[in-house]
Amino acid sequence: MKYLIFALTLFATGSLRAQEGGGEAAEPPVYSLEEAVNFALLNANSIRNARVDILDAEQNVRERLSTGLPQISASLDFTRYLKVPVLPLPEAFAALNPDPNAPAPEGIAFQRKNNFMSGINVSSMLFDGSYFVGLRAARASRDYFNLQLEEAQRQVRNQVTQSYFPVLLLSTNLEIVEKNISNLEKLLRETQAQYEAGFVEQLDVDRLVLSLNNLRSTRNDLEQQRENALRALKFVLNFPDDQPLAVSDDLEQLELEVEAAALTSNIPYQSRSEVRLLDQTLALQDLNVELQQAAYLPRLNATAAAQYQYQGDNFSDGFWAPTVLVGVSAIIPIYDFGGRSARLERARLDKEKVVNQRDDLVRSIALEVRNARGTFNTARERLQNTRDNLDLAQRIYDTTQIKYREGVGSSIEVVQAEQQLYEAQANYLNALYDTLVAKEDLYIALGR
Repeated sequence: MKYLIFALTLFATGSLRAQEGGGEAAEPPVYSLEEAVNFALLNANSIRNARVDILDAEQNVRERLSTGLPQISASLDFTRYLKVPVLPLPEAFAALNPDPNAPAPEGIAFQRKNNFMSGINVSSMLFDGSYFVGLRAARASRDYFNLQLEEAQRQVRNQVTQSYFPVLLLSTNLEIVEKNISNLEKLLRETQAQYEAGFVEQLDVDRLVLSLNNLRSTRNDLEQQRENALRALKFVLNFPDDQPLAVSDDLEQLELEVEAAALTSNIPYQSRSEVRLLDQTLALQDLNVELQQAAYLPRLNATAAAQYQYQGDNFSDGFWAPTVLVGVSAIIPIYDFGGRSARLERARLDKEKVVNQRDDLVRSIALEVRNARGTFNTARERLQNTRDNLDLAQRIYDTTQIKYREGVGSSIEVVQAEQQLYEAQANYLNALYDTLVAKEDLYIALGR
């Protein structure tokens, strides 16, 4: 229902924008991180396939259930003998003929030229141990595919987040570079005026021009990288590549902190869908063992049939013969030279492998959570350090510019302060990005 409301909201918003546009080019849709995740949950092919698997599991349950219910069939059969088959008669039949001059008969026919038969047949299983186990397994497989859908949704959310953050990082970086270009252009205009007035050298102007050209080149590179990141995000969202897309979140406004429980509490293994999937696989393996054990039990089936048969050389002087029958059959396994016991042992071995896989998964999750907690703590400390360094580099740059404008500083000092500021900005953005990714990785490791 949440996804349906989100889809209807997108549709209504798009229609309203189209009406307001009055034929003009529509504004590109702007997605926050949560909106992008919801869009992907509605459109990702992996999730669509997971939902198809659930529907297929539902049909598998119905199919398995139907095999234990009465099966009804009807039959119609018509045969026209162009030459009626005959059977030879013993010579003793010739002695019974009162006319000694009559030729001996060649044979006698037990069929008429026209034969028509209709019937109805009902069969039902009375007892089959494998049927009930198989029905439980079919229902358990439905739960398994529901867990697979949950795992697919978790993976899609992770993929969207990992693709969304680079777009935010590059967008924020572009804004900073644009601001730096604007400030440097202003300083260049002031320096050129001072050069024309004879207060500075041409070398001072050249240094600023070089820095400005480097910044513009960096901006072009960032714009191309942002376009590449947007295309990657569209791919993950299953969004049309030929349509524009924009992001709305601010990298610096995203929540960076996590609750203390995420860093100190016990690891919630059951929150991970992979663990629940293996637990469901173990349940299916138990049912497989029961299925192989059921092969030692007898099977009982009941049948009932009714037929109505017509025979005659034409359709006016023939006769009708009804037949009705009921029956019960039993199949009792006695000995198959070890085939059943081998299948039972293989089922137990398959279960043992799944138990080992679950043990490895639990240990890997514990390692993943410990590493994620350590990485997040380190990233958070690094972020604070780079934030302090950025404030310090900004103060140095502002002070250097003031000194340069007042004629008590050199252009070399300005360029050095400028490079230190750019490096501090890049370090801060990278630390901010790493902290967001570390937080997301921590939540993923905890199964959120």
